[in-house]
Amino acid sequence: MIQVSVLGIPHDQNSSYLRGSAEAPPLIRRELYSDAYNSWTETGIDLSAGRFRDCGDVAFEGSSDDWQTIEDRVGVEIENGSPLICLGGDHAITHPVLRAFHQRFGDITIVHIDAHPDLYDSYQDNRRSHASPFARIMEERLASRLIQIGLRTINDHQREQFGRFGVEPHEARHWRDGISLAISTPVYVSMDIDALDPAFAPGVAHREPGGLTTRQVIDLIQSISQPVVGADVVEYNPRCDVAGMTATVAAKIVKELAGMMVLNAVAAPSLA
Repeated sequence: MIQVSVLGIPHDQNSSYLRGSAEAPPLIRRELYSDAYNSWTETGIDLSAGRFRDCGDVAFEGSSDDWQTIEDRVGVEIENGSPLICLGGDHAITHPVLRAFHQRFGDITIVHIDAHPDLYDSYQDNRRSHASPFARIMEERLASRLIQIGLRTINDHQREQFGRFGVEPHEARHWRDGISLAISTPVYVSMDIDALDPAFAPGVAHREPGGLTTRQVIDLIQSISQPVVGADVVEYNPRCDVAGMTATVAAKIVKELAGMMVLNAVAAPSLA
């Protein structure tokens, strides 16, 4: 049986505006495992009976290098090739996570769903900022392609970075239902909750109106036909949430990601 591992990465030290996303993992888990919902995904995968392997949270106490701590722990959890969903934390964590995935899987495509490109060379003099992870990822050639979807805050510097790194941007203003992504490699999905319009997910530090609906994000995830070997769900900030509704949305996205991980791995067992 294909299991999907879940690892919390409660780290928000590189957030540029508000802290709080480090508090997200247990609240997403609470919704994910709640008796309020059944265990079936929309694509017909039953996530009960041991489908989830909960790996707990990365511990940073006593760490001399948080990036190495994250990379090492993720490397351990994906050693057997099982898909892994990381619960952030801010978006900065994606850089060390992708270091580990690159070592294990080599050539991968990143599908990055976000209001922001997160491609600053440095933000507030911090090259590890949550506004910069994809600049580091592409500099280190940790992915062969970076497809960014839902963008709506692009400035001139970020457009220059698109050209520098060969990024494939899909702005929210150009969104059309039924988008099709032609991908030929294993996929890593990086889901920033603020890709969603704040009407659906108010619990983020950087609310940006005009975003995607929950339905559009789920449809996009379900359209991926290649094996989804890893994912992260980041930037949920419980301190900004309203009645826990963003935690519910984050858990729903985790659930549908897990369903696609199982479904596509069954279709391509050599990558399971």
